[in-house]
Amino acid sequence: MARLLNFLLTPILTYLMVDQKGVKEYGDFSLLYAWIGVANIIYTYGLETGFFRFSSDAGISQKQLFNTTFGSHVITTLLLSGILLYYSQPISEFLEIGKLPQVIVITVFVMAFDTLATIPFAKLRQENRPRRYALIKIFGIVVNIGLVVLFVYFIPEYFSKSNNFLVRWVLHQNRVTLLVLANMVQSFFVFLFLYPEWKRFRFKINKDLWKTVVHYSTPMIIIGLAGMINEVMDRQMLKSFLPHSMDENMQIVGIYSANYKISIFITMFIQAFRMAGEPFFFRQKSATNARQVYARVMKWFVITLCVAYLFTGLYLHIWQNMIGKKYRSGLGIVPILLMANVFLGIYYNLSAWYKLTDKMYWGIIITAAGAVVTIIGNYFFIPKFEMYAGATVTMTCYGTMVILAYLLGQKYYPIPYAWKKLVAYLVITIVLFLINKKITSFTHNFWLKTAFASLFMCLFLYFVSRVEKKELQALPVVGRLFR
Repeated sequence: MARLLNFLLTPILTYLMVDQKGVKEYGDFSLLYAWIGVANIIYTYGLETGFFRFSSDAGISQKQLFNTTFGSHVITTLLLSGILLYYSQPISEFLEIGKLPQVIVITVFVMAFDTLATIPFAKLRQENRPRRYALIKIFGIVVNIGLVVLFVYFIPEYFSKSNNFLVRWVLHQNRVTLLVLANMVQSFFVFLFLYPEWKRFRFKINKDLWKTVVHYSTPMIIIGLAGMINEVMDRQMLKSFLPHSMDENMQIVGIYSANYKISIFITMFIQAFRMAGEPFFFRQKSATNARQVYARVMKWFVITLCVAYLFTGLYLHIWQNMIGKKYRSGLGIVPILLMANVFLGIYYNLSAWYKLTDKMYWGIIITAAGAVVTIIGNYFFIPKFEMYAGATVTMTCYGTMVILAYLLGQKYYPIPYAWKKLVAYLVITIVLFLINKKITSFTHNFWLKTAFASLFMCLFLYFVSRVEKKELQALPVVGRLFR
């Protein structure tokens, strides 16, 4: 729900920011948030994963672990934020928004509040309190969406002649500034709503525990940075290597980013899996049937991703309406990016082995290999194939990481994945999508396209229900439908 609400920003912005300046500003906004993703890795330096890893150890005090990790974040957040605020002007010039250094200042506060919320949110996940977690997340996103609509639409549309100081200030701001400001307010209120989780915090950092957790977590910085290169560097390289003017390049970045957002239905499931999966894997690792459980989780997760892929790809003629017409020239990259996200989801599942075995260096090697594919592929192919290069290289990158994670995982922590069945599900998904695309290319009739999409979706679901019938029958509620 949080992901879906957050996605509402995409249709809101792409329908409102339709002029050339608006498309460029959406590109600036997307690129800025790509770099925020990179900066967040440094801000949090893997302590969230370290928190989960050591919260499952019986000999470690939960209170002491929270004080140590949260206190560490407080210190480093103040230090990093001070440095970034001091260099806000050079940073804005590097990002080519030199006339907007205030954007960097506001962005620093966004990252600071988000970082301070990381361990309290991890605490909620570790304690199996998804309702409170979701409530706070959703509240924050609703605040963000409300402010964005207020800043970008209502004030310019209905209060343009007002003499109110705040209204005049909003009207004179670049839209990128207003979008980041809305996010800052969201992050601030989310941190306040987490007060019950951090109100008992005391600045009592256990040095030995801190060294242990940081030693385990530090590789996550490199893993995270390499991962963010794979996830967001395509936008930076599109900006740098497209053979057009800078304004045209940023417009293409905006179109690419908007179409990337259509993969929301896959990223929702990936997000949900990551939130629940990481603490689950660490709790489950001591069970005698842990590896069989991991294999079963993988199978149903892949089936879920395939359904999400078809749900998006087959009905793309519907989902295209979630972005403005000015942005739909990039719809052709959506199926490629959807498969890229399927591979990313599988990788997140596979990556559990090096966290469970404390072999984090393999995570560095795998994500670094993906980063190499991203950088080299985009460098050579973006000038010729533009957006399609960015999408295809992203898919190739995540596919490479899946293969490496699987091969290495089977060597160091073998899990009995039903890989033949998983590959079959993926191949069938792609084949069904391609057949539907070929058939519907001969018609523009909305209802006919929807009918064919529904037919192929039902075919896949029927196939899965037949193959997995015995396991489905064993489920407590759904099982009644398959008996």
